[in-house]
Amino acid sequence: MSRRSRPATTERPRSRRSIAPAASRPRVLFVHKKSAYQVHVRERKNRRIQALIEAGDRTVRNILAADRDHVSTIEEARQACKDLGVRGVFRYRSDDELMDDFSLVVTIGGDGTLLWVSHRVGSGLPVLAINSAPDHSVGHFCGGRKGHVREALEAALDRRLKPARLTRMEVRRDDTVLHSRVLNDALFCHKSPAATTRYLIARDGIEEAQKSSGMWVGPAAGSTAAIRSAGGRILPPGSRKLQFVVREPYHPPFGAYRLRRGLVGSGDELVVYSQMREGRLYIDGPRVMHEVGIGDRLTFRESDEPLKLLAFPRALGVG
Repeated sequence: MSRRSRPATTERPRSRRSIAPAASRPRVLFVHKKSAYQVHVRERKNRRIQALIEAGDRTVRNILAADRDHVSTIEEARQACKDLGVRGVFRYRSDDELMDDFSLVVTIGGDGTLLWVSHRVGSGLPVLAINSAPDHSVGHFCGGRKGHVREALEAALDRRLKPARLTRMEVRRDDTVLHSRVLNDALFCHKSPAATTRYLIARDGIEEAQKSSGMWVGPAAGSTAAIRSAGGRILPPGSRKLQFVVREPYHPPFGAYRLRRGLVGSGDELVVYSQMREGRLYIDGPRVMHEVGIGDRLTFRESDEPLKLLAFPRALGVG
C-alpha cells in the first residue's frame, strides 16, 4: 500500500537579512526635513496658505501632494529598519545633535536636507540621500528615492553602493574659518539685491576692482546649480577644483574684466576684498549667512574634509 504524500505546507518567504541581536545591529541616523505643508499649515496655522490650498489655487497646488509623499517616505524608512534589523534614529534636520556615533547617515527630503547634513558630518561617515518627493523635487544629490528606500538602505549597509569623494570648500573671513564644509556654493553680494556689489579680486598675480551683482564660488558638486546658470562650466563630480563666476558684471569703459570666471586648483586659493559696508556671504543657500564689512578679506580654498556620498551621481531606483 502506497504511503500518502503529505500536503505541502505554505511558508512565508524569509527576509534576505536575518535579525541580529540589538547590540550588533547597525545604527543609522535618518535626518528628515519638515514639508512646507507641515511648517506653514500644521504648525504655524497660516490661514492664507490654508485658504489657497482649500481653493485649489495654482500657486500651492503641489504642497499637499509633496507632503503626502514625504510622510509616506519616512514611514517607508521606518518599515525598512524593522525589516532589515536596523537601529534607526529619526531626527528633524533642525536638531543639532552629534552625528558621529552612527554607521550611516540617511537624509530624507531633497538637496536642501543633504546640504544641511553635509555641514555636520566629517569625511569618514558615509551619507545616503533619499528623495522623498521625486515628482516635486530635483534631488540632484539623492542616490535613492521614494518607493525604493529599503532597496537603497540594504545596498548601503551591504556596501554595494559606490561612494563618491566630493570636494568641499573652506571659506575664511580674514583669519577666521567661517565654514569648512561648503558642498554646493557660496554667494558673495551686497545686503540688498538691488545694490551694486563692490570688491577687489586677486587671482594669478592679478588684482582687479570689480562691480557686479555678486560672485559665486563653489566646488565641483555645485557646478550644475547656480554657477552653471551664471555661465560657469560643469566640472566632473570627482574634481578637486573650485570655480568662481561673477554675476552680471559691470562693463567698464576701458574694456571687459579679466577675472570674470575661472578655476582654482587644489592647494591654491581665491582672495576677495570687500569694498562694501553691508556685504553678505551666503553658504549653500539662504539659511547660512555671514556679514562682510568693508576691508574684510574672504579666502576660498579646497577643504581637507571631502564628503563621502553614496550612489552619486547615479540615483538608485531611477529609470
